[in-house]
Amino acid sequence: MDMLTGRVIPVKLGIIGVVNRSQLDIKKSKGIKDALQDESSFLQRRYPGLASRNGLPYLAQSLNRLLLHHIRSCLPDLKARISVMITQYQQLLTTLGEPISDQSKVLLQIITRFAAAYCAIVEGTSDGLQTTELSGGARICYIFHETYGRTLQSVCALDGLSSSDILTAIRNSTGPRPSLFVPEIAFEMLAKRQIQRLEDPSLRCVDLVYEEMQRIIACCASNIPELLRFTGLHDRIVDVITHLLRRRLVPTNTMVENLVAIETAYINTNHPDFVGGAASLSELILKDHADGRRRPRTVAGTTPGHVATTETKPAQPVAEGKVSKIAQESSKVDAPDGAAAASGGLFGFFGRSRGDLPGDASPAPVPAGLSDMSSVKPRGLSSTGGGLNALPTSEQTTERNNAFKSALTSRQRFECELIENLLRSYFLLVRKNVQDSVPKAVMHFLVNNVKDNIQSELVQKLYKPELFEELLCESEQMVQRRKEAAEMLEALQRAQLIVGEIRDSQLF
Repeated sequence: MDMLTGRVIPVKLGIIGVVNRSQLDIKKSKGIKDALQDESSFLQRRYPGLASRNGLPYLAQSLNRLLLHHIRSCLPDLKARISVMITQYQQLLTTLGEPISDQSKVLLQIITRFAAAYCAIVEGTSDGLQTTELSGGARICYIFHETYGRTLQSVCALDGLSSSDILTAIRNSTGPRPSLFVPEIAFEMLAKRQIQRLEDPSLRCVDLVYEEMQRIIACCASNIPELLRFTGLHDRIVDVITHLLRRRLVPTNTMVENLVAIETAYINTNHPDFVGGAASLSELILKDHADGRRRPRTVAGTTPGHVATTETKPAQPVAEGKVSKIAQESSKVDAPDGAAAASGGLFGFFGRSRGDLPGDASPAPVPAGLSDMSSVKPRGLSSTGGGLNALPTSEQTTERNNAFKSALTSRQRFECELIENLLRSYFLLVRKNVQDSVPKAVMHFLVNNVKDNIQSELVQKLYKPELFEELLCESEQMVQRRKEAAEMLEALQRAQLIVGEIRDSQLF
């Protein structure tokens, strides 16, 4: 009695006594029902006060009650885990897809969705917009206005051009005749050379946009689950669009090259925003007088290369009448009619009068390195066996260029400054045009063309009955994964029903 009541060995849930079947009962094939009746008779006879709390029926009821209490305590977490797993396997089945019944319909839907997703990313209307970095149309805009714009702004009008190059171009454009004024050919030659430097940054802009258009392909493929299911279709779509981009890259580069070639084909010195020769000349004259610069005057009869220093004149302020006269000359040169040709073209101001030039009225002396022209002999007649003395070129060292500039006469410095001012004015004008035209050309020939033709290109290349089986073919692993996911989803749904029944059941 004390053992069953827990006085000998106290336990938390108590002790429940049962009568086990003996080996003799097993040999006699005694049934379970007879064994339970014998157990009940034994407990009523020996322990009448404890018979209701002992025996196999009471033990089963107690264990069932404990199990239900434990399940109910774990029920919220168990339901949450089952719900999460059901959602995961439903998404997996959606990704894996259902078996295809109509291949043509499925293929056309995938092509349409891919084309729409590509255009949405370019236009910035996609649902899955990134917040960590620029992509799609926003990155193309950044390339146009930030990367390309800053690169063009860093290209200076006089980069790689020294005073030696300018003077050499002036001399080469006059041929064997000494020049009375700065020839326009020298300005045009130098302007074309500097404008040509805008071609490489423009072509690089096209390459950056092309690379971004290729990156968009990967973004679209990751947003369409069917392309993960049909790997063959994914590869073919990437190949078709890449081929389309490469095909459009050729005319885009050609158009950009033509834009630069157009600017070099005709140097429009009559442009309303261009500072003409006479206007630039008057600006230099006003600057010289404002700085109070003094220029030596050569005495008549002196030879080139020798400057008479016995007579100098201080620089006088420019009278208002002379400034207005300069402006009149500028308007004559910049006029669209034949006035410019009559006054000598872009630099016609030089042909008016030698006395109008600031500085020497006689031929200007030649700087060091160019003055000793008496030593020039025909090729093969030099006593030392050397060739013609070479004029300074742009490959000279910096020290030689500095020495060359310091040896320039006032007229030569004036001619260099005049050419530099004109080059700056015209180069800025052309750079502005190129910076505006290149993005428009890229958008028309590359971006918009691909966006408008991407769906028709995919349908033309891929929507063919003989390609349906190849493009929509699934691997055996994909089929096996779909089967396992369906079976697991069914088991989880049954478990969810059982958990709901346990919540509504009553304890007994």
